Amino acid sequence: MPAAADTEDHAHDHDHHGHEVEEIVVQATRSRLRVQDEAIRVEVLAQEEIEEKLLMRPGNISMMLNETGGLRVQVTSPALGSANVRIHGMRGRYTQLLADGLPLYGGQASSLGLLQVPPSDLGQVEIIKGSASALYGGQALGGVINLVSKRPGPEAEGEVIVNATTRDAQDVSAYLTSPLSRGWKGSLLTNYNRQAAQDLDSDDWIDMPGYERYSARPRLFFTGSDGTTAYLTAGAMVEDRTGGTEGSGLVPDGLPFPHNQETRRFDAGLVLERPVNDWGYAQLRGSGMRQSHDHQFSDLLEKDEHETMLIEATLAGESASTFWVGGVAYQTDTYTGETFPVFDYDYEAPAVFAQIDREFGLDVSVAASARWDQHSEYGSQFSPRVSLLYRPGRWTIRTSWGRGFYAPTPFVEETEAAGLSRLEPVSGLQAERAETVSLDFGYSAGALETGLTLFGSNIDDALRLQSVGPEEVRLINEDGITRTRGIEALLRWRKAPYVVTASYLYLDAREPAGGGAGRRVVPLTPRHSAGLVAMWEQHGRGRVGLELYYTGEQSLEDNPFRRKSKSYLHVGLLGEIVLGRYHVFLNLENLLDVRQSREDPLVRPFRAPDGRWTVDAWSPLEGFIANAGFRVKIGR
Repeated sequence: MPAAADTEDHAHDHDHHGHEVEEIVVQATRSRLRVQDEAIRVEVLAQEEIEEKLLMRPGNISMMLNETGGLRVQVTSPALGSANVRIHGMRGRYTQLLADGLPLYGGQASSLGLLQVPPSDLGQVEIIKGSASALYGGQALGGVINLVSKRPGPEAEGEVIVNATTRDAQDVSAYLTSPLSRGWKGSLLTNYNRQAAQDLDSDDWIDMPGYERYSARPRLFFTGSDGTTAYLTAGAMVEDRTGGTEGSGLVPDGLPFPHNQETRRFDAGLVLERPVNDWGYAQLRGSGMRQSHDHQFSDLLEKDEHETMLIEATLAGESASTFWVGGVAYQTDTYTGETFPVFDYDYEAPAVFAQIDREFGLDVSVAASARWDQHSEYGSQFSPRVSLLYRPGRWTIRTSWGRGFYAPTPFVEETEAAGLSRLEPVSGLQAERAETVSLDFGYSAGALETGLTLFGSNIDDALRLQSVGPEEVRLINEDGITRTRGIEALLRWRKAPYVVTASYLYLDAREPAGGGAGRRVVPLTPRHSAGLVAMWEQHGRGRVGLELYYTGEQSLEDNPFRRKSKSYLHVGLLGEIVLGRYHVFLNLENLLDVRQSREDPLVRPFRAPDGRWTVDAWSPLEGFIANAGFRVKIGR
């Protein structure tokens, strides 16, 4: 969004107590405040952190998010490698993925979405944890991840990245920016990514799916002399992905089972903004996305299309102590299935929303927002959120409460992985609703920064897949409340050229067991997880980093080999050397060679009622991987 077009991501300023702080302007909350002034807690990954993860996984953003506190990238289909993001233990379908505030990856981004988003042109990543339906409607029940693009500078520049791995994968990306004509600047990102299919345990089942992907994204930025700004973008992505049995391999029923997917996605977005006198601005936002899939499950081919469209108009104003914004929005989400048209849907959701941020003196500020959606399938939905910020001395205390909703579709983690062939026609479902709350304490003194967050959520009418026969399932609203309680802790020490970060997450997530059998731990949610990252970095010379991530035991569902997973430690080592405009890097990932198929087979001895042949992924599937490559800076 153009509002932050000329903001230096890492410039420094001083807060009202005289402490030096980092100048990062947040876009996802609509308020345009610095991150430290936001009453809503927003976690921002700045460009230095993005570049570190870029060297580890140049092809997509999954590792960058997985190594962020409170987030877990959960593999949803070992056969295709697809994954989604769980925020504070809430299932991935509740997470809204945005690009510059626009749903360019769909209102309900598919589980392959994370694996198809390149990070090379990102300037920062903004994460709101907890219900954000008051800001973005029914797809943001669990939180929002906003990917903010880099803004072009005054001169032409860019970079080329070439990467290869020991698992026969290659990545090539080129990012270029340039001034164009008076007031206009542009950028272009192009990517090529491939991975050869890998059967690591020689059981004729592919453990690492093969893929080949091409993508391109041009962007245009305009700043007028009267303050008018415009942002336009378009994207195209083509991917073919291969999984399932390999060669003459057979599944336990004695038949081959190729599991492949072809994806084609095209999108476009626009943000137009104009000042209104000297007190505010008017903004128009719009986007459209069309994504088609050919899913192959053995001899069955499922063909479908997903479309998302957004139009939004807002008017905002501010004074010395108050910022307000109000607007109207209209969003559609459409699914058309050529193979199973009984699951087609066409959701329309006109909405009105408002938000006010007000400072009360130097130390206290409040943000209140509310949204009313009139959903064509699930009726009227009211989503409020209130946040409070208190800053006594070096302390920062935030608390937030919010309510939101999610509009169910036939796509949950199981059907994303196995397709729709065994699903009963969907009918009689209720919207999922949730209430989230958090209390956050932060303290900063010199080189030390600490944070402690207490959080919780209650989900009513959570959607669940229920078996109704050996080869048939249906979607139901669970009778009862899914409760999550947790603690997130952070300790960071910065003293150039060193940065050391320690994090810990405790999760207690429980859901109804079904059939009046009480409650159970939500599968695939480790109660304890922790991380330790140490980095040495010197501008113009390079960086060296060591990462350790611990994942505790997880409850498993419908796994014939075990009821609980094993805990594991993930160790990584990164090095980069700068030689003028050339950067050479080497990354060693999963040095202990942790791999789930060392413990149990991935392939089940019998096919699940929903159609899956694999068990859930509870630890890394790829084992040890080394990747190496180089970056070439162009221009300044």
